[in-house]
Amino acid sequence: MRKLLFAVSGLLLTLSMNAQTISSPDGNIKVNLSVNSEGTPCYNITYGDVVVIQDSPLGLATTVGDFTKGLTLKSAGESKLVEGSYDLTNGKKAHFTFAANEQTVTYARGNNAAFDVTFHVDNNNVAFRYMMYKAGNRQDRLSCMVNSESTTFTMPQGTKTFLCPQMGPQGGFARTAPSYETYYEYDAEMGKNGQGRGYTFPALFREEVQLPAAKKKAPQTQNIWVMLCETGVDGTYCASRLVCKNNQYSIAYPEDAEFGGVGTSAPGIMLPGYTPWRTITIGTSLKPMAETSIMWDLVKPRYEASQNYKYGRSVWSWIIRMDASCNYDEQKEYIDFAANLGWEYILIDALWDTNIGYERMEELVKYARSKNVGVYLWYNSNGYWNDAPQGPRGKLHLMIERHKEMAWLKKAGVKGLKIDFVGSDKQQTMQLYEEIMADANDYGLEIIFHGCTLPRGWERMYPNFVACEAVRASENLSFGQHDNDIEALAATIHPVLRNAVGNMDFGGSALNKYYSKNNQRGNHRVTSDVYALATAILFQTPVQNFALAPNNLTDAPAWAIDFMKAVPTTWKDINYIDGYPGKFIVMARQATNGNWYVAGVNANKEPLTVTIPLKMFSAGQSVKLYLNNGVTTTTVSKKQTITVTIPSNGGVVIC
Repeated sequence: MRKLLFAVSGLLLTLSMNAQTISSPDGNIKVNLSVNSEGTPCYNITYGDVVVIQDSPLGLATTVGDFTKGLTLKSAGESKLVEGSYDLTNGKKAHFTFAANEQTVTYARGNNAAFDVTFHVDNNNVAFRYMMYKAGNRQDRLSCMVNSESTTFTMPQGTKTFLCPQMGPQGGFARTAPSYETYYEYDAEMGKNGQGRGYTFPALFREEVQLPAAKKKAPQTQNIWVMLCETGVDGTYCASRLVCKNNQYSIAYPEDAEFGGVGTSAPGIMLPGYTPWRTITIGTSLKPMAETSIMWDLVKPRYEASQNYKYGRSVWSWIIRMDASCNYDEQKEYIDFAANLGWEYILIDALWDTNIGYERMEELVKYARSKNVGVYLWYNSNGYWNDAPQGPRGKLHLMIERHKEMAWLKKAGVKGLKIDFVGSDKQQTMQLYEEIMADANDYGLEIIFHGCTLPRGWERMYPNFVACEAVRASENLSFGQHDNDIEALAATIHPVLRNAVGNMDFGGSALNKYYSKNNQRGNHRVTSDVYALATAILFQTPVQNFALAPNNLTDAPAWAIDFMKAVPTTWKDINYIDGYPGKFIVMARQATNGNWYVAGVNANKEPLTVTIPLKMFSAGQSVKLYLNNGVTTTTVSKKQTITVTIPSNGGVVIC
């Protein structure tokens, strides 16, 4: 009898230990942990009474052991409230605060700990990461390769998806892919796997939930939105993507052929060692996605800023005039244009090394400085991993050459670099990104990446980091008419998905009617001038490479030019108001001087009438209303709302 009691009590202890719940501070989000019959750690997430992520496996397969099954939940640490605050001058908001419950659980095989999982749960976000222990009988294994993760996100049946397919390795222009530049799919069914290679982060899902019927009323349907991403990726790990099978979306590592086939797909880590954080943002509207800070809450600066980096507006000839404009005379014309606008920067794009040359570039930088205009220069990233012919080439991929080049850049007075064609998510590529940014900081240089990966917490980790492209950006408006035809469609998703998790160098807000020097032929805009102003607010990065051209001083409306002369690029606060990806969006940003800008765009085929709350303005306050290709002055109503009709492919701005 005593043996039976001991056996029963041991079974109950095992069952209770293999189940654990971590809740958000407000109790609305719960992460429920279990171990299934095969010994695979699992989790699910509830939001209120709704299961938003169903039972999903956790685990790692490594060179020191396959820790995907045969495990038990050995112990669970105490749940504790963690709170913090920090400033982020180069992010979507100047000051962030957070409060979350954190708990670490340990999974084991027999008596040997396999890994920890730390969960960070706030009122709209769940994040977790693994910590691998030293291995071996004497714990003498101090490193390992992580061959794969079992980490999966199992979505309820019927969930709709808003995803960006992963590009194949060594494809696209001059073998520069993958570069996060495919088209988003809107309200798509689950079960597909992109173009066969899964999807890039971030990923957005919409779940329809039937709410209980109130008395004498029919049941109502409510949307619950879920956004998946990752943060804290640096040179100690690789970046990841999602692969799909049915309703399960699992973590996958880079493909072998990326980065010219050099380097491993599997990351190598020192033991004990950590994976990046996987993040899940949840809400009944898109507001938690647009306003989330989870990407930066969980990381710390990797080094101190070498100086007080400055941000602002930038002219950029390439987007309208292409390669032929990269010559001394036209760049001088654009410097004068920037000075006329009162803007802070010029970006001089590819081929400057041959079309202008280093010696004359020093003269051009000196001339720009006399006009109070700082200079960004374009660079090709490549060593062995692509065939892009544009120069400068072979200057940044190796440390010795990189330091020589950056010493010249500092001497010449260059302020920042745009570095293109870094097409891979391998650990070796992450190390290159990190080394470039760290070295650039030593020389006081700001960094923008193009043809590149998604920034994953980098705004806080690397203080001289400005932005990544990692989106199908404005260059495609020059390349093809189709991207112009769907321009407004794309603008409705970026502020709540791609741009929500990191600075996005889109390079838009064109006021030309045509993408050509004479503004009379070529691919043409179908969006309005007010739309261009609205996306200057909706799209966020601290250095904006806008697509304005010198001819706009005479052929664009004066009210549009006046707005763009004063448009901010750094922000104090953000307020998502309303929207639906693929249809419309309205949101507000507060500039660092305290002024609010409300912006919206309409991607519907018909005009859209919306009532916009204006709580950021006082009743009776006079505001400017940009609508229907004009500007008027109006007064904020007592209800602090305004009703406007936004044209198809048009926009609205209130400031």
